[in-house]
Amino acid sequence: MEILLTLFLGQPLWMWLTFLAIVIGLLVLDLGVFNRDDHVIGVAESLKTSALYITLGVAFGGFVWWQLGTEPAAQYLTAFVVEKTLALDNIFVIALIFGFFAIPAAYQHRVLFWGILGVIVLRGIMIGLGATLVEQYHWVLYVFAGFLILTGIKMLFAGGEEVHDLATNPVVRFLKRRLRVTDEIHGHGFTVRRPDPATGKLIRYATPLLLALIVIELADLVFAVDSVPAVFTITTDPYIVYTSNIFAILGLRALYFALSASLRRFAYLKYALSVLLVFIGSKVFVADLMGWDKFPPVWSLGITFAILTAGVAYSLWKTRGDAGSPPPSPETDTASEIR
Repeated sequence: MEILLTLFLGQPLWMWLTFLAIVIGLLVLDLGVFNRDDHVIGVAESLKTSALYITLGVAFGGFVWWQLGTEPAAQYLTAFVVEKTLALDNIFVIALIFGFFAIPAAYQHRVLFWGILGVIVLRGIMIGLGATLVEQYHWVLYVFAGFLILTGIKMLFAGGEEVHDLATNPVVRFLKRRLRVTDEIHGHGFTVRRPDPATGKLIRYATPLLLALIVIELADLVFAVDSVPAVFTITTDPYIVYTSNIFAILGLRALYFALSASLRRFAYLKYALSVLLVFIGSKVFVADLMGWDKFPPVWSLGITFAILTAGVAYSLWKTRGDAGSPPPSPETDTASEIR
């Protein structure tokens, strides 16, 4: 039993195993019990599932408080809120990808589920590397902070929404050149065996579901470039960084099916995200100027909530006449380009 007390990335091994057991249990229940059969997930089901994930994520903050104390718990909750909010942009990209590849609503949950497994691994690698860099080279925190400030300023003064043209995306074009892709969806399968037109032998083809999964994973990797440094400026504890990341993403993927129908209502939230990134990045420099060991976690949590609450309220007020408008979607005919 002594091995369970061995420190791994700053915390006892049993704490890491407890977290992983919770995540694995949730994923097994998700696909093996609640979503065993493919079906369209409605808004009500999406909200209930998301509420469950949010409750579990916040409750895990209680576990962090019990084991590590008040300050780490405040850092965890701040990181959890920041990660969930920064990932909102990911929802629009996911909706765009599903539209481009013409993925039926009944199979979208399955793609997102397997995408979570990739996120767990990729985020773990990125956070492990980040923790090693910060431990050996403390000045990397200032690089992270400066990057966040510049990113926030760029988002704040961006002239308009970026145009996402997946048809010309180099990753999509590379996949279409390198993989045999079927013309149609084959149930919820990511691959299917079909006769080779030249030889008649059965060979493995990718389906549009596999392409969508790969592109979503790569998109999440891009978003992680912003989100992971943001959490490292809140805390350098890999355990808090990783657990807050995964709990936030688990809940957000569940919320996708509700938010994707009302993305227009959050059109102005990006300005709050911009201010939030600038605030998170500036905390490192403010703490140094004030002679603090670190920016007070409770203040950080309160200011984060204030910024996001103001952003959500302003966005809902500005779009109050658009409640019945359909969500933005890509041109459906571009889906034929993968055929």
